[in-house]
Amino acid sequence: MHVASRLHAFNRFELKYLVPVDQAADIRDELAERMDRDLNSPVGGYGVWSLYYDTPQLRFYWEKIEGLKFRRKLRIRHYGDLDGTTDSTPVCVEIKQRVNRVTQKRRITLPYGVARQLCDGREMVEHAPAERPFVHEVLDLIVRLNLQPAAITGYQREALVGRAADTGLRVTFDRRIRGRDRDFRFDIPTPENRFTIPPHLSVMEIKVNERTPHWITDLAARRNLNLVRISKYVQSIETFGLAPRSVFHVDEADYPPPTPTKEQPLAQRPAQDAPLKAGAK
Repeated sequence: MHVASRLHAFNRFELKYLVPVDQAADIRDELAERMDRDLNSPVGGYGVWSLYYDTPQLRFYWEKIEGLKFRRKLRIRHYGDLDGTTDSTPVCVEIKQRVNRVTQKRRITLPYGVARQLCDGREMVEHAPAERPFVHEVLDLIVRLNLQPAAITGYQREALVGRAADTGLRVTFDRRIRGRDRDFRFDIPTPENRFTIPPHLSVMEIKVNERTPHWITDLAARRNLNLVRISKYVQSIETFGLAPRSVFHVDEADYPPPTPTKEQPLAQRPAQDAPLKAGAK
């Protein structure tokens, strides 16, 4: 039986900044004068959840820490609210790799149950001819490196996309960044997550296909934004003590999620996440 290809691949450069949530809202509003809201990004953003796989020795984690010029990560990613997730819910099985300064992503969309069959069951799954090299690469990585679930990350994302000459530009704002080191299922009713980055901070990412527009680098300089090397996966690994501990460590229960209204955009609401408690690490 012929199955239409669901393979998606792209290359891009990524710049990351760590900024307070309220400042991120101001920056987003300024960017909105020259960019459009992503059609898949409603007011208040959307959830992004990722299950990362790694070796028992955390090979992918250490490749990131050591800054290898070529490195890869395997993950299953879910977009949107996790409530009601079933085996038929579409998810992405994705290989994200870094080649020098270029970030490359290749992914295939599968039902959640089939994705687990491939990545956890280590079984070949039905695929289109064009997807064959990718599916075989995923299965080879899992079996050859003995990959296992290592951490789940989740956050709320708002996204803007460029107009006209800036069509390759995408800027995202990720807040309430949290994760867990157990219960590696998206359909767990009440998972115990923990903030891996303080909730009053957000990660702003500028993503471009070739070059960063001069006006956006001017904006970053004017607002004194400093580039950071930060990985949500690395933060989860360190927060849960699976590798040297991160300086970021906050219990999610201390900061319940906000309840925004549709009529009140992010920039018009008060800061959604309280600052760290005194003495928190």
